[in-house]
Amino acid sequence: MPLTQSPSELSAWLRLSLEPNVGSATACTLLSALGLPEQIYAQRATALSRHLPEALARQLAAPMPANMAAQVEGALEWAAEPGRRVLTLADPAYPQSLLTIADPPILLYVAGDPAFLQGPSLAVVGARNATPGGRENARAFARHLAAHGWRVVSGLALGIDGAAHEGALDAGPEGAGTVAVMGTGIDRVYPARHRELAHRIAAHGALVSELPLGTGALPQHFPKRNRIVAGLARGVLVVEAARQSGSLITARLAGECGREVFAIPGSIHSPLSRGCHALIRQGAKLVETASDITDELGGGPMPAQRTAPAPLPDHPVLDALGFDPLHLDAIQARCGLATGDLQAQLVELELQGRIARLDDGRYQRLK
Repeated sequence: MPLTQSPSELSAWLRLSLEPNVGSATACTLLSALGLPEQIYAQRATALSRHLPEALARQLAAPMPANMAAQVEGALEWAAEPGRRVLTLADPAYPQSLLTIADPPILLYVAGDPAFLQGPSLAVVGARNATPGGRENARAFARHLAAHGWRVVSGLALGIDGAAHEGALDAGPEGAGTVAVMGTGIDRVYPARHRELAHRIAAHGALVSELPLGTGALPQHFPKRNRIVAGLARGVLVVEAARQSGSLITARLAGECGREVFAIPGSIHSPLSRGCHALIRQGAKLVETASDITDELGGGPMPAQRTAPAPLPDHPVLDALGFDPLHLDAIQARCGLATGDLQAQLVELELQGRIARLDDGRYQRLK
């Protein structure tokens, strides 16, 4: 995709993003007061000192250091490759939803299609050490949402994040896709085991980072990533979370910037339910199906090709279940599916309202 800014303009944006002691809030203040980065760097230190401490004003008025110039050149070379883009606040493709948060990143590195950063999106987040059931819920919710026109945003972490990305990809080419916001430079995949998943997301969605190329995984980067996850989405769904977790940070940030917060309840005995229960006590919406989310948000997209979930004739799990309630092992004995595949299909059927799980753990066919 061709650049919408000249190399000199983009170089100035990149330099501003790399300046030590200049965060996104300070950069936005300078942009509001002085104009575009090229205009900022054209100022003398005396003019800059009206907005910055004297030492920082002298830093910006000085020639670009050689090491920073090398970083800028490397970023320009990276962005020149197909399927890559650096979006700045001045770029029409910059996601408009991020402009409503307190400190929008002044630029974003994007691998994939920048169009995936626009349109109705929902964030799905949760524990890294998620339970099998939690991962199944995340995958099924994300698949259902993506199939019905909602882009799924998450943070590429282990557990719930990874399951949410996979579920959105499972919706296929007709689905709305997925966006992974990274807490590293876009050229560094963390965790490493998600390298193949990251390649799939770049091919069928977008990878996003505000951090410079080569930046490794450091704890202080992930809360910054979480504000982008929350900012891109119209709402945030927390699937599983302990009382103290990054997912609750994302939920708090979402609430602060006017997004809806949703949480799936769980067992009162599970530590990974306590964060969700705390959110619900604080006003988050309790959800049991993906429709609970889309009904609450309202005005969302229509499904890509239909107005209701397609019927599932000859579905092997439905055929095996019949119309008498059965436990999981009895269903498995009839249909022969692996446990993980069977559980995933049962969750999907429950989301579609085709079956219900009874209080004694058995499954009942409804349609």
